[in-house]
Amino acid sequence: DIVTTKEFSNFRLKLEWKISPGGNSGIFYLGKDNAKWPAIYYTAPEMQVLDNERHPDARAGKDGNRQAGSLYDLIPAVPQNAKPVGEWNEVEIEVYQGSVWHRQNGKTVVEYHLWTDAWNELVKDSKFPGLNPDWANVAKSGVIALQDHGNDVWFRNIKILVTD
Repeated sequence: DIVTTKEFSNFRLKLEWKISPGGNSGIFYLGKDNAKWPAIYYTAPEMQVLDNERHPDARAGKDGNRQAGSLYDLIPAVPQNAKPVGEWNEVEIEVYQGSVWHRQNGKTVVEYHLWTDAWNELVKDSKFPGLNPDWANVAKSGVIALQDHGNDVWFRNIKILVTD
């Protein structure tokens, strides 16, 4: 994974990505990279990066919540507007005082609020408590990471605006 050395709390992350045929990757935020949880997915929410046409994860999960742009395994991206393999997708992840927006190709596709009863219910019914029983307690600040999931993926025009 490519992980920032600095932690962020309130920010707007903008970048472009494209994925290889059958590829899978992700953009993580508010993560803690430490010895207890050495992989970022143990602690951080993820905006999914995926070839929705070929990768089986696009058909797994619930209601498309593992497709590109989604809050992985929790909230599907609506509308599902990822471009086909080989084309660049523009995304923005905005975090402000626990409110989070995923924007993909000019549209808000996910909006949610951390540290609420609704958040806790959402996480309880997902796969994350099996990975880390404290996963719902996402940190108020953390690192940003671009995932190495073993497939070719490209990122460019990466910009982070701190909004504290």
